[in-house]
Amino acid sequence: MHSLVGSDSVHTTAAICDYLDDRLSPGDTVTVVAVASTTDPTARRDCQDALNAASVRLTATASVDTRLCNGDPAAVLLEAAAETDPDEIVVGSHGWHSDESQPVGATVETILERANRPAVVVPTSTE
Repeated sequence: MHSLVGSDSVHTTAAICDYLDDRLSPGDTVTVVAVASTTDPTARRDCQDALNAASVRLTATASVDTRLCNGDPAAVLLEAAAETDPDEIVVGSHGWHSDESQPVGATVETILERANRPAVVVPTSTE
């Protein structure tokens, strides 16, 4: 199995790794993509930390490829999906609001609308 993961924080990565823990088998692959602004050093550091967390958590079971990218997160993830042909795309739902006026963020919404393969949205908040 090959999973494409989109994450921009350690918190999101932890929730996604929890989801993947029971699903990965030896020989599986995970491509983790983090998209950071080139002008925001804090966001870039958060994305690098997210990639490092994925490597630490998942390499015992799967082969992990990490990528730090620039651009529109949804577009970058969909492009990575076209390039790597994963079995699923896994993203976090940190754009969720407790009043349910916006059940997911714009990036997740775009991925759900445009992905041509299964997309899994992992909850990252207990609000």
